[in-house]
Amino acid sequence: MRVMRAAYLAVSFAMLAAPSLAQQAPNLGVPVSNVVVIDTDELYRSTLFGKRLAADLDNRARALQAENEQITADLTAEEKSLTERRGAMDPAAFRAEAAEFDTRVQGIRRARDAAIAAFEADRDNAPRLFLEQVRTTLGTLMIERGAVAILDQRIVFLSLSSIDITKEAITRINADLGDGTDTAADQ
Repeated sequence: MRVMRAAYLAVSFAMLAAPSLAQQAPNLGVPVSNVVVIDTDELYRSTLFGKRLAADLDNRARALQAENEQITADLTAEEKSLTERRGAMDPAAFRAEAAEFDTRVQGIRRARDAAIAAFEADRDNAPRLFLEQVRTTLGTLMIERGAVAILDQRIVFLSLSSIDITKEAITRINADLGDGTDTAADQ
């Protein structure tokens, strides 16, 4: 009898508590989790801002390649001219002109290597700078979801898809920042 009375009280308490617990539940359309997940690569690839940054980098890469090709063509033509003139030149004058050409080529090569290294550094830093610019938007989404942390999807072994806010973040970033032309991320 005591067991039956305890069971009755437990069921009664659960029935009484259920409506009040339901009233305390947050927005039922948005799952609440202490942690949300984003795919940072997808954010960069799919937002207007990330797409513009990637397009700008692609344009810079093409321009750098075109400059390199033009410089190579010019130096090749100059070298060919020097070689063709060699027979008609004084050997000392040829050696001096060849040495000057070689020195200039070495300087151009160092300058081109530096330009390529600077481009590669900018390309490698672009996703990090992008994330710095979208941090406020992501923080707002995190707070709206009742979360205390955002994890990159790459470090999460297993999770429910309901905590992934990537699509929502893309929409919000597009609305907040557009293509990012007014931000300092790409300066």
